[in-house]
Amino acid sequence: MATIATPRAAAPQPQGTHRWSGALRLNLLATIGAVLVAVFIILAIFAPWIAPQDPASINLPARLSGPSTSHWFGTDELGRDIFSRIIYGARISMLVGVSVVTLSFLIGLVIGCIAGYYGGRLDRFVNVVVMNAFLSFPGILLAIAFVAFLGPGIFNLILALSIGGWVGYARLVRAQVLGTRQREFVEAARALGASDWRVITRHVLPNMIQPVIVQAAIGMAGAVLAEATMSFLGLGVPPPAASWGSMLNDGRAHLFDAPHLVLFPAVAVMLAVLSFNFIGDALRDYLDPRSRIEAGL
Repeated sequence: MATIATPRAAAPQPQGTHRWSGALRLNLLATIGAVLVAVFIILAIFAPWIAPQDPASINLPARLSGPSTSHWFGTDELGRDIFSRIIYGARISMLVGVSVVTLSFLIGLVIGCIAGYYGGRLDRFVNVVVMNAFLSFPGILLAIAFVAFLGPGIFNLILALSIGGWVGYARLVRAQVLGTRQREFVEAARALGASDWRVITRHVLPNMIQPVIVQAAIGMAGAVLAEATMSFLGLGVPPPAASWGSMLNDGRAHLFDAPHLVLFPAVAVMLAVLSFNFIGDALRDYLDPRSRIEAGL
């Protein structure tokens, strides 16, 4: 008489293995983004020592040359080395990105904290009048108008991009402060006679800053892309400074006969934007308890 084999229960997977696999899924993109950001920062800081040639050196006999051992990414219409110009372009993108996010973050943090903490007429004026007035115009149009009025330059570019960038941080901070100021520990600090400055800095900010940090990480990608857009329109850093956006603008006339003029700057912009988006998404997932539970962390 044949016996029926009973299926064996699958061996339970070690909890540590599940935790490590969840951490790997959660942090893989963050690791890739962090490595790319570290590469761009190193290129920006050590550009004079890493770049093989002067990015502004003109060599007309070698113009529009394809990638080779002497010019890894080829040359542009003036014979300038594209690889060197991309390395120096990382300086502009990282500087503008960090400066714009820092300035927008600080302005939005101050205005959002004041409006959300004190509320009342001040909050209505800031939220309904000021913020909506800035949100009614696209940020890139405000930046174009500002730079067109004051002239191109890295300082004017940073100010122009920060004019419309602070509103997003201010609205997020205001919403977080409105929810935090009613918590029990804030009420206890007020009852003990703590000043508004102490309540905001010691009790409110530490408990609402996490989503703002995530927004800042993702905002770096937007700032890099906005700088490339402004430089593409000729409103960024004036030549002969190397900028990824201006390189794209210069290369569009040779899109078919020398596509490397557009390909390599476009890849640089894409990698920079993706790296900051990866870091922002990973921070958002890590700081969200529900995402951590789903990942087994």
